[in-house]
This record gives sequence, C-alpha cells and structure tokens, in this order.
Amino acid sequence: MDRIVQKMLIYGMVMAAVVEMPVLTQAAERIPNVVFILADNVGYGDMGPYGGGELRGAPTPRTDQLAREGLRLTQFLVEPACTPSRAALMTGQYSIRNGLSLVVIEGSPYTLPGRAVTMGELFKNAGYATAAFGKWHLGGAPHSLPTAHGFDEFYGIPPDISWDSATYVDTIELTHSIPAPRQALLARGPQIVEATAGGPLKHIKPFTQEVRADIDNELVAKSIDFMKRHTDAKKPFFLYLPFSMGHIPNLASGQFKGKSRIGNYGDKLMEGDFHVGQIMDTLKELGVENNTILVFASDNGPSGEAFREFGNNGTPDMGSPGPFRGELGEVTEGSIRTFCFIRWPGHVKPGTTSYAMFSIMDFFPTFAAIIGARVPADRPIDGVDQTDVLLGKSDAGHREHLLSFIGADLVAARWKQWRMYFTDIHPTGQGPQRQPGIFSTSAPLAGYPILYNIEMDPHEDLTAGTFGWVTGPLFKTVQEYLESVKKYPNPPSPNITQFRSETR
Repeated sequence: MDRIVQKMLIYGMVMAAVVEMPVLTQAAERIPNVVFILADNVGYGDMGPYGGGELRGAPTPRTDQLAREGLRLTQFLVEPACTPSRAALMTGQYSIRNGLSLVVIEGSPYTLPGRAVTMGELFKNAGYATAAFGKWHLGGAPHSLPTAHGFDEFYGIPPDISWDSATYVDTIELTHSIPAPRQALLARGPQIVEATAGGPLKHIKPFTQEVRADIDNELVAKSIDFMKRHTDAKKPFFLYLPFSMGHIPNLASGQFKGKSRIGNYGDKLMEGDFHVGQIMDTLKELGVENNTILVFASDNGPSGEAFREFGNNGTPDMGSPGPFRGELGEVTEGSIRTFCFIRWPGHVKPGTTSYAMFSIMDFFPTFAAIIGARVPADRPIDGVDQTDVLLGKSDAGHREHLLSFIGADLVAARWKQWRMYFTDIHPTGQGPQRQPGIFSTSAPLAGYPILYNIEMDPHEDLTAGTFGWVTGPLFKTVQEYLESVKKYPNPPSPNITQFRSETR
C-alpha cells in the first residue's frame, strides 16, 4: 500500500511539473513589443555608423548608440520610391502585387486594396495594440486607411500625399492659381488627420510649413504616450512611426534649426537622431527595453538633384548614397540600398554587422515567425523569414535575389552581388532641364540587359558583360516571378501618364 501511495505521489509530482512547464516557458519568453521607426529618403551615406554623421556635418550620436547596442545591416534593400517601399513593408509583397509600384499622388486612382493584409493586421490578430503615427502614403480611400488595416490609432498627414504637401498653400498663393483668401485655402488644403479603428479620418488642423517643422515632435509625443498606456495595461504593442526625417522640405523645429553644418537636411538628420533617442529612453524608463524589438530604417535612398532646390541659403536639401550611384525614384544601387538597425536585447548580439541581403519585405514574415502569427497562404509572400540573421545563426541569410519594378515594368534584378538592368535608366534632358531620380526615364534596351558587379564596381561604372554565366540565375528569378503571376495575377499597374476612356 505504501508503495502504491508513493508511486501516486511521484506520478502527481511529475504531472504537476508537466502542466507547469508551458506556463513557465511562456512567462520566460513573452512575445516582444515591436517599434518600427521609418525615416524618409535618407541615404546609405548619411548616418554615422555608415560613414556619415559627423563626417557629413550632422552628428548622429543616438543612432551611433543604437548601432553599438544592436545589428547593422549593410545590404538592406528597398523599392525605388516612398509608396512602393511602404507597400512592400506593410504587406511582405512586391509593391506591384497591390498596384502600388509608383508613388501615390493626390487625385490618382491607385490605392491599397481592401483585401491586402498588412503588418497592422498581423500584429492586431496576435493580440497587440497597434498604432501608426506619421506618413501612410498608401492611398486615402476608406478601405486603404491604416485604421482599416489593423491599426487601432492613426495620426499624421493625409494618407494619399507626402510631407511636401505642407508647401501647397504657399505655392498656390505664389502662383495666384486659385483666387481665394489664405484662410479659405488653408481650410481646403492638406490637413493633419487622425482616426481610430474602423472610423473615418477627422481633420485636426491645416498642414502648413510651420506645422511641418514641428510635426515630428508631435508624432514622437504621441508614440511615447501610446507606449506608456499599453505598458501600464500590460498589453504588447506594435508602434509604426514613419516620421519626416529626410524628406523635402526638411524644416527642423526650433531646437535644431541651424544645428548642423550642412543646412536644413543636416538639421533634420540631427533632429531625427534625437527623436530616436527619445524612443530608446522611453523604452528604458518603462522597463520594456529588453522585451522590445526596435528597428530604425529608411524607406529609400536619398532625394538628390531632382529636389535639391527645396534647400535654403544655398544648401541642397539632399542626402548621400555613400559609395553607390542613384537617388530616390531610380532602381540604381544608391536608390534601393539604405540603412537599417535592429536592436533586441538578449536576442540580437550588440555591436554586430550583417552583410546578408535583407529586403524591406522580409520584416513581414520575420515578425510573423517571432510572434507566432500566420502569414497569409492565399497570395504570394515575397518576403522571407530572416530570424536567423537577427539571432546571429546565419551570416548569409535566406535571400539571394530581389526584383525592382517601376509602374508596370520589371526594370532590374539583383542576384547576390550582381545587378542587371532590363531598361536603360538615365536622366532626361540636358543642362538645366536635366531630370534625374523620380523624373528620370526608363527606356527599353534593344536586345541585351546591362550587368554590373556591385562589389567590384559599387558605382556601376563598368559593365560586366564578360560574366555571361550570371544571366542564368538572374533569369531564373525572373521566371519564378512570372510563374507566380500566372497563379496570382497582379491588379492593374499604376500609370499616371496614360488614360483610356473605353470600359473593360
């Protein structure tokens, strides 16, 4: 009898341990908060850890600290412009799969489809509180708003235009194009807006150049309040902070005006660096620093010659692509390679650098894997899970290739260190009429693509036609994409220069 009792006691103790194990494991491995800060058109050569910062006349001490505390990606690849990159980030798909492979502009019909599944929905369905503060730029239709795609809160500029819309009323007055008093123009012009999940946009105040100069202070203050509220509520949070640092017109707030040695652009770099530090300090003060993935990246390479005239006092309002060529709107290496830092204490090794090819699309499946969320199975997901890169388990990562689109056209492809162009990317016009960047032309090539080796020739000056064997892997990548389109056809591609009256 004693033996039976003894066995029963041992059995009970074992079963109790088994029952408790998942609870203990769950407590020890809480799902992390995620904060994603997205700069706007900041180049590879602008930030301190990439050779910019102090050497660019605009020190970035807090970003330097972030690099020391986390992972620096040196092959972080994006899409050629603001809307395409943001669509790719939010959906884990090439922008063309959602009809957003050109910049959304006011009045055009292109907008994020209602059936798109965004990162907001990914986190919301996993039990997170979600917020987006800043620039959405994926369209203003009701079904395209962040609050229609998983975000509990949104505050920022109109979701179908960008930061330069702060100049609209001033340029209307300058040109006398719309005869109306200033107050009437302000009432009809771009507005700061806000919304909550499922609700309409509410106008808060006119978006003027004065508001533009102070907007990032507002966005960061709202971000801090959001993080505090949900830390107090013991609820995991996903904060998406696409602020204005880097985008023309770079108008710094009073605290940073004149701080850099290179004018408005440098002032805004220093201000953005300060705001990143505010987010870092808040996470520490709230005691959630060790359980938060913090990402700081840029959506594109820099604005260049196309927008330099937004600068004041003779200083160009433009960034640096570092050793590469190109600027916002092109598909050259300097346009689609930019900076990215990832910090996750206890998981991401501090002070590390990865040369793994990492696309902005890869965050979608990577975050899904980390938080245990499901990636949609009814559509192609072009991003790949790069958790092994974050955790230091893989040097090369799980990506070898990337395609680049402009409008309906597949214009370039990357495979490892090789870049191939299917169109001739070149500035239009001559002399003062030269139009680079987003206004450049992509003319079809007559016969053969152009090939470069980015490691041998970072500036893409010398064609690599003698390496003919490279075309095989590149064309295989293209063919795989074309096969996926047969199964999952793309929506109509954006085109804002050709209009047809016939119905289809």
